[in-house]
Amino acid sequence: MSTHRELANAIRALSMDAVQQANSGHPGAPMGMADIAEVLWRDFLKHNPADPQWLDRDRFVLSNGHASMLLYSLLYLTGYPLKLEDIKHFRQLGSHTAGHPEHAPALGIETTTGPLGQGFANAVGMALAEKMLAAQFNRPGFEVIDHHTYVFMGDGCMMEGISHEAASLAGTWGLGKLIAFYDDNSISIDGKVRGWFRDDTPKRFEGYHWHVIPNVDGQSADAVTAAIEAARAETARPTLICCKTIIGFGAPNKQDTKAAHGEALGPDEVAAARKMLGWNYPPFEIPEDLRRQWDCRAKGAEIQGRWSELFARYRVAFPELAVELQRRMRGDLPTNWRAGVEEALNLPTPKPQATRQSSQAVINALEPFVPEFIGGSADLTGSNNTQGKDAKAITPEDFTGHYIHYGVREFGMTAVMNGITLHGGFIPFGGTFLVFSDYARNAVRLGALMGIRVIHVYTHDSIGLGEDGPTHQPIEHLASLRAMPHLSLWRPCDTAETAVAWVAAIERRDGPTALALTRQALPQQPRSAEQKAAIRRGGYTLIDCEGVPQVIVIATGSEVALAAEAVRALNSGGHRVRLVSMPSTDLFDSQDAAYRDAVLPPVVTRRVAVEAAASQSWWRYVGSAGRVIGLDRFGASGKASDLFPHFGFSADNVARTIRELF
Repeated sequence: MSTHRELANAIRALSMDAVQQANSGHPGAPMGMADIAEVLWRDFLKHNPADPQWLDRDRFVLSNGHASMLLYSLLYLTGYPLKLEDIKHFRQLGSHTAGHPEHAPALGIETTTGPLGQGFANAVGMALAEKMLAAQFNRPGFEVIDHHTYVFMGDGCMMEGISHEAASLAGTWGLGKLIAFYDDNSISIDGKVRGWFRDDTPKRFEGYHWHVIPNVDGQSADAVTAAIEAARAETARPTLICCKTIIGFGAPNKQDTKAAHGEALGPDEVAAARKMLGWNYPPFEIPEDLRRQWDCRAKGAEIQGRWSELFARYRVAFPELAVELQRRMRGDLPTNWRAGVEEALNLPTPKPQATRQSSQAVINALEPFVPEFIGGSADLTGSNNTQGKDAKAITPEDFTGHYIHYGVREFGMTAVMNGITLHGGFIPFGGTFLVFSDYARNAVRLGALMGIRVIHVYTHDSIGLGEDGPTHQPIEHLASLRAMPHLSLWRPCDTAETAVAWVAAIERRDGPTALALTRQALPQQPRSAEQKAAIRRGGYTLIDCEGVPQVIVIATGSEVALAAEAVRALNSGGHRVRLVSMPSTDLFDSQDAAYRDAVLPPVVTRRVAVEAAASQSWWRYVGSAGRVIGLDRFGASGKASDLFPHFGFSADNVARTIRELF
């Protein structure tokens, strides 16, 4: 029987070999945390490598994602589908072993964040999802949802501000099944962190109402075991285990220095490490007896088997709950979803209404049909209109609700929502002002990179928010979000478009969606049934003319109404002008060429785009012969009714610009 250290050295060897072969990567953290990982994964983690997506598995998150070889080593050694050849191709094009893997559930990768600290916030979201699902589905004697979330994090994660937002929320919610391991090795890329990081981290987390276990020897299996047992015994608070480790442990000349952090150790140091660790095997070779001791498939199958027996009894006692839980964990929509869609698409809207209020009406219509909906806001509930009329907020005492008050934490909210989705069982949406999407942007980007279903509700989408002035008035934000791959952005002009946007966001399983909504009321646009059906294509002809248009006008959101006024006036005067409403450029771009050309005929080169935001997005649609009525400067404080004409957003100015192209 091998010792804990001998088993942990398998991680060290694979990590330094893979980084050395790639001549790229971070060997130090995997070598420093190997003892912690060995104890956790072999003795405590509830998982089955033969079924990586078993719904009641423990979740493991590597927030210090540069230490990815630690995770790859664990997956290979314990029996997940990751192969030795994958490890040999670490960081190579097309390999399963990217430098910073984000999400690959079939391989056992829950999430592993390159941007430091976000994995920690994702883990908070996962632990919250576990607690909410347990509150909704568990019944006495049937704890079918009962798992922990473990997260590894380093000094960099602690320095990032998102760690504060996430830790504060976790402590407030009392997420007792969240256990974080702080790799306190005192080294970052620039060297000894004492020159720029002197926080008393244990006291800091005690202030967040965490259970803190300080000064754990991260190189001692016995100390780590005792710490994990103490953490699991605490059920009312999340636990932070502060592990003192040596970065690059085992590399005699580079351990405990920045040289072990972010570069290959070098052939000589790898050889010296082998000697110091007593690892007398060639690169990438793991002795068969060690492989057998690491293999967790039999143990995992036994653990999952016991759960399956419990779930079989649960299915008999609560058949509807069992079916519903499995549906939600698959990410499928309810069988009556289309009934909810019909209700949302046919909301009565006789009068002008802000699209944030239209959004509220759609949420109210859809919530009864989507029990996995979990809304929220970063302290702007009344402004974002994100709380459904029947949605009860969760509290530290009651997790059966469907709404989350995130406080003023846009970044934390977004990363937590990513974690909720990654866990499964919910479709989260959260609101803030569009201008504050900047705070959340990197988490939005990671959601897009991972291709996960999260809905971002961004209200107060232009200078139309008025008196709060340019600090609150988004300018470049729409163009910036449109530039993000795999993020779908909608800027609807009225209730009909808002409803279609919500339906599209909920039905989209392969990426996040952002909804840009107005503060100010907008008129409802008349449409035929054919036009209503075309909204889902992202862009469509709202007002047409007889014959080939002389000019095509493209508008979004609040500017559709003033463009419509100008177009109708010109057409009544004998001109031929088409108005295209384009609430989602990415959806329009994804249509076939025939449809796009039917809406925007290539022969019509005289075009005008109108949007109260940066003009950058629109030149590709209007071309060099066209015009963009946009806003490429910061706004001003004043009433919306004064600001729009002041910056050129009026029917008269749109008409004037069109006439210049005749």
